[in-house]
Amino acid sequence: MPGHPPVVIVGAGIAGLTLSLCLARAGIRVTLLERAPVLTEVGAGLQLSPNATNILFHLGLGSALDATGVRPEAVVVREAMTGKTLVRMPLGDTMVSRYGAPYVVIHRGDLQQVLLQAVENEPRVRLSLGVEVVAVRQDAEGVEVDIVAGGEATTIRGGVLVGADGVRSMVREKVMGGGAAIYSGRTAWRATIAADDWPDAGHYAEDTTLWLGAGAHLVHYNIDAGRAINIVAVIDDKWTDEGWDVPGDRRQIEAAFAAWPIAPRALIGLASGWRKWALCGAPDDTPWVDGRVVLIGDAVHAMLPFVAQGAAMAIEDARMLTAALMASDGTVQERLALYAELRKPRAERVVAMARRNGTVYHLGGVMARGRDLVLRLMGPQRLLQAMDWIYGWRPEDI
Repeated sequence: MPGHPPVVIVGAGIAGLTLSLCLARAGIRVTLLERAPVLTEVGAGLQLSPNATNILFHLGLGSALDATGVRPEAVVVREAMTGKTLVRMPLGDTMVSRYGAPYVVIHRGDLQQVLLQAVENEPRVRLSLGVEVVAVRQDAEGVEVDIVAGGEATTIRGGVLVGADGVRSMVREKVMGGGAAIYSGRTAWRATIAADDWPDAGHYAEDTTLWLGAGAHLVHYNIDAGRAINIVAVIDDKWTDEGWDVPGDRRQIEAAFAAWPIAPRALIGLASGWRKWALCGAPDDTPWVDGRVVLIGDAVHAMLPFVAQGAAMAIEDARMLTAALMASDGTVQERLALYAELRKPRAERVVAMARRNGTVYHLGGVMARGRDLVLRLMGPQRLLQAMDWIYGWRPEDI
């Protein structure tokens, strides 16, 4: 691909920014198009396991990630009604020694800024904001993309078009003929608070804490170098709001957790400015590649947040798509097809695990007691071994 027309990427989120950086470092020119006029963070915190941080650290972003991110010591799983610990899986130094890279929790906006600054320093990347893609055409030699920016229409040409535009991907639906996003029956409520505002913060500061309850679960962990706490509450719910990201009524989320122990209820009660998201997935029959057009990240394999792998899978995609485009064998179309062939089984396996966990996390009654017993019997080492295939992945493994 070096010396060929640029890769055109639609979407400047985590997937698009990471891909732009990977391609630029490999000597490939990039045209990065974003519909929003200003890049602002969407969501709150996210978790980056070693399969993702290994890639980001190799891109030279380790110091920047550590400046605002936090390396938790463990994931602690608690039973919601009693507050008792079911299992404590080590992270911290264990991640580095076992997988060669850390486990980092970070505000999504901070990660986006780290990636954006690195991209802006890459002369091979041209970032354009406030751009609407109107039409796409492809031929044997490349793709043509009709865009409107600042009220002016123009056409740009590239060698490949990448849809990195999220679960409600325009590229998937309008260019590749894929289906619309599918609502999962669950909503995620997200908020952050200052760590100093929660009297119990010190007790939980070193861990990522996961509370499991009937029809709901709660996750919280420190971000912003320990100065803030990220809160994610996921509930079984119907979605009746316009749009997919809306302000949340604090009374609704407090009512959903009214029977929970005092610690998580106190944390929820401290938060204001709640936002709620409709948790959606991409259709199972979503095409990955169509000639010179390819999808990455949530556009092709959006997953529920029950394995904390959405961002990590997008980062893996970026690294492997770059490797495919840099390959010396085959046409561009054949390289894209090979990328999809190699990535699809892993992504589908993670998506399936997230779905299973979604059911398991929200069990109630006798089934929940059985789940809790299994977690206690597994213990930290067996739980860690169960994650080896995810956390231990490296680009050279494929």
